[in-house]
Amino acid sequence: MVEPNWPAARWHKSRYSGGEGNCVEYTVVGKRVGLRDSHRPDGPVLVFGRAAWKAFIDAVKSDELGPAH
Repeated sequence: MVEPNWPAARWHKSRYSGGEGNCVEYTVVGKRVGLRDSHRPDGPVLVFGRAAWKAFIDAVKSDELGPAH
């Protein structure tokens, strides 16, 4: 599988991101989801398969992971 061109991808911030600047951005490229620090767009990208990303989002929505600190 060819590695996606992460810098050229269309990145999105959560609509819940506040004005404090502590944001992550995500993108979907094929069967992969990339996650990065919005302050370091040229920095590392965490890469997840779509099934793993969906499981994470479902766990967050159901509060399965507990409160954020």
